[in-house]
Amino acid sequence: MIKNILLGHGSGGKLSHDLITNLFVKYFHNEILDLQTDASVLQPDSDLISFTTDSFVVDPIFFPGGNIGKLAIAGTVNDLAVSGAKPLYLSASFIIEEGLPFKDLEIIVKTMAEEANKAGVRIVTGDTKVVDRGKCDKVFINTTGIGALEAKRKNIGMGTEIQPGDKLIINGTLADHGMCIMSVREGLGFQAEIESDCASLNHMISQVLEVSDRVKFMRDATRGGMATVLCELAESRNLGFEIDESKLPVKENVRGICELLGFDPLYVANEGKVLMIVGKEDADIVLSTLKKNELGKQAAIIGEVTDDHHGKAWMTTGIGGRRIIDMLAGEQLPRIC
Repeated sequence: MIKNILLGHGSGGKLSHDLITNLFVKYFHNEILDLQTDASVLQPDSDLISFTTDSFVVDPIFFPGGNIGKLAIAGTVNDLAVSGAKPLYLSASFIIEEGLPFKDLEIIVKTMAEEANKAGVRIVTGDTKVVDRGKCDKVFINTTGIGALEAKRKNIGMGTEIQPGDKLIINGTLADHGMCIMSVREGLGFQAEIESDCASLNHMISQVLEVSDRVKFMRDATRGGMATVLCELAESRNLGFEIDESKLPVKENVRGICELLGFDPLYVANEGKVLMIVGKEDADIVLSTLKKNELGKQAAIIGEVTDDHHGKAWMTTGIGGRRIIDMLAGEQLPRIC
């Protein structure tokens, strides 16, 4: 029985073979991965392919609501889903610090398999490297994803069809993940435990796309939060946005911790939230569809696209004032994902 990961587990020899066979293939088992070829052969049946990659270095690797493994699957699945694609295949590569307890790695891998199964995607290839103690913080994971994209949805990721009057919709509460990681990392010990919102959103997004052809844009509000998404889109597409602070869904315990620590929920990372821009004719049906899903029960229409102040996002505050939403300067919370 393996107790801790050794440098030999990354050597390419018997220890590597045993680790791959008894851990990764055991949990990631499918007919493509089981061939164990250097390159998997895939045949997605679609007009276009959506392709993305992401690396995960979150600290700590275990947190309320998930762990680095769940985050690695959900993060890449969501990047594909918000482009309008159906996620199909993932790769998973691990950089592991010598001495990592095998039981911790097994929990992470098992969680990845469970989340991939829940999302309906297959892990079809991967890689493992082991580095000396101190050269990596426990474990880093890279996941790359491929999804099938219908031609009619190719503009969703770019937002080229957005126009004034379109509505801004978020599927739930802001800042849960960032404040969860912050409280665990710093050992703040708040009485009301905050859980990460880490989740794969592809099934919920698919339900929305089934009822509406007027979804103009989607983006998951991860590092930099929803504010960064709005600022980047306003600048790149020369659009104006107006959001209403009173409509922003934020849990009371999260809001309280943000106020205590001086964070703005608009800028705090999420790992299970998607910002949608939808034609006003379909805003209500999209909102209703989101609310029927467990991951969208607290969905809300939070603002709209305007024909004013192009290139800027504005917010009407709770006391009736107005302020510009600026781009985040610097790194607010490092190693959040």
